[in-house]
Formats: sequence, C-alpha cells, structure tokens
Amino acid sequence: MKLLTKIWVIPALLVVWEFAARAVGNTDFPPPTTIVAAMYELWFSGPASRIFLTDDAIDNILPSLGRMFGGWILAALIGIIAGMLLGRSRTATDYVDPLIEFGRSLPPPLLIPVFLVLQAGLHSPYGVLITQLATIVFGVVWPVLLNSIDGARAIDRTYTETATVFNLTRFQRLRVVVLPAASPKIFAGLRLSLSLALILMVLTELIGGSDGIGYQLLQAQRSFDGAAVWATITLLGILGYVVNSLFVLAERRVLVWHRQATRNP
Repeated sequence: MKLLTKIWVIPALLVVWEFAARAVGNTDFPPPTTIVAAMYELWFSGPASRIFLTDDAIDNILPSLGRMFGGWILAALIGIIAGMLLGRSRTATDYVDPLIEFGRSLPPPLLIPVFLVLQAGLHSPYGVLITQLATIVFGVVWPVLLNSIDGARAIDRTYTETATVFNLTRFQRLRVVVLPAASPKIFAGLRLSLSLALILMVLTELIGGSDGIGYQLLQAQRSFDGAAVWATITLLGILGYVVNSLFVLAERRVLVWHRQATRNP
C-alpha cells in the first residue's frame, strides 16, 4: 500500500502523456505506447537464448555499460587511493589543492578534443576507447577524490590514538582505521560519480563514438526518428535508475555497521 501511494503519480503522468501526445499528433512527441514499442523492437525482441536482446542491444548497450563501469572503477580506485593519502597529510594537500581546484573546474566534454589529439599520437587501435575512458575518468574522479579527502580528515582522534597504542603501521592504519571510518563519505562520492559516469559515457559516444547508446541516439536524431530518440532517452533514464538503486542496495549492505552505530551511539 505504501508503495502504491508513492508511485501512483507515474502511471497518472503516463496516461496524461498518452492522451496529450495522441491529441497533438506530432511525430516528435510520440505517446508512451509508441516509445515502448520502439524500445522493444530496437533492443528487446531478440531470441530467448540471448535474454531477448537484439543485435543492436548487444552491439550498443553492452559496450556502453562496459565503458561506463570501466571508467567509473578506474576513477574510484584513483580517487580513493589518492584521497586517503592526501587526507592524512595536510602538507601534501596544501600543495596539491590548487591543482585539484583547477582540474575539477574544467568541463570534461571540452577536453575530448585534447584527448583525441593525444591518442592520435599514440597510433593505438584502441584510441577512441582510450579517449572515452579518459574523459569519463577525468570527469568522475573529483567527487570520489574530494569525499575521500574529507572522510580521511574527519576521523575521530580516538581512533588514531587507539591505532598508535596498538603500534599499527601506516598501511595498517589506512586499511583498518582510516578507510572504514571514511567509507560513508567515500560511498557518497561514488554514488554521485556513478551518475556523472552515465552522462559522460553518452557525451563521449555522441561526439566521437562509433557505437553505444549515445551513438544510437545521434543516428536516430539524424534520421528524424522521434520514437527511437525518445526510446533511447527512456532507456538511459531506466539504466540510471536501476544502476543507482543497485548501488544504494550495495551501500546499505556494506555500511550496515555505520547505520547501527548512528542509531545506537
């Protein structure tokens, strides 16, 4: 019953959209039923042996997810490791802080031409992929890095003093004390960066891609296929919702100790 009270507005909005779109009769503003039919035809009308995925789904959706998660994981590793080290050294942070502020202020899409020029000098067959991953990593690393630094700085002195009493090494302190204590803020940065990774994945495919969801969106726009454009946009919204929901579920399981500690101080 509680779930119905929360989501009733969604079917109501879809019904209004359906009648409004049919009344207008504009191909650029198709009704939801037409969009769903286009999604089914494009991506989910394949054989059962392939989980009903079509050739277009395998050739575009899966590579897009691979680029998104690949860039996000690389950015997460860089941001967490660098954030832990910088967060525990105020001197190092003071030196690096101007570079961090400069880097995070640069719009990642504007650096795509720079990465394209750099990868052209490498003469690599994976040049486009490297450019796309570099753009995603550069764009999403900042929330993880800044939250990791903030989390590493905000550790209660009691924890660090206890680590000193037990004569823990620097690495043991990072692994046993600093990383768990900073994990709530780290997860907040990871969740924000995951949404950015989805956005940047689409942008890189729109600008310089030869496959992927963003590339399909561009081709649908060029062919004036309004239903395919809306179907692709809807797919991106669904992917964003599903990925965020799965991440929240994982976060709750990993940080269950944190919620219990805040409820029972």
